Amino acid sequence: MELQTYLDHVNQGKRLEGGSEVHAFMTQAARQAQQITAEINTGYHDGEELRALFSQLIGKPVDEGFGLFPPFTTDFGKNITLGKRVFINSGCRFQDQGGITIGDDVLLGHNVVLATLNHDPVVARRASMLPAPIVIGDKVWIGANATVLPGVTIGKGAIVAAGAVVHRDVPPFTVVGGVPARILRELSQEERQ
Repeated sequence: MELQTYLDHVNQGKRLEGGSEVHAFMTQAARQAQQITAEINTGYHDGEELRALFSQLIGKPVDEGFGLFPPFTTDFGKNITLGKRVFINSGCRFQDQGGITIGDDVLLGHNVVLATLNHDPVVARRASMLPAPIVIGDKVWIGANATVLPGVTIGKGAIVAAGAVVHRDVPPFTVVGGVPARILRELSQEERQ
């Protein structure tokens, strides 16, 4: 299977059947991602080296304003799209088969989890997975230990409080928090600048 065929499959939200050719490709790709993330997480790398490794991981150029504090893990890598000046703090974990798009000037706190796959809830099909993308708008700040679940879009300028579990879309310029996350307030006009 070719990478683009796989990406077309998951980006259309099609099921990843356990034991299928698509599932086998996903497993193979995960091993490649593990090799690159092991390199990212081993020893010291300056900003230029980290950008080069991350670019290799996602298969696309990474903006020179990109920042990463390892360790970082992802189980695929090739379905991540980054904007400019993205900062990923230490301990973040991406599950990007369903697609992760991160806008410009986004800040991800320690141990943020972005998960784009759900297992099928039907017991007989539990080994199958259902992909759904995560889209993070420009200037979003996601606090430490927050988890964003499959299919969520976080609007421009929003803040996700530390420890939140985000299971539905977040409107622009709002603050959400809690488990499950709910809107706590809207940002003031001054805070939106």
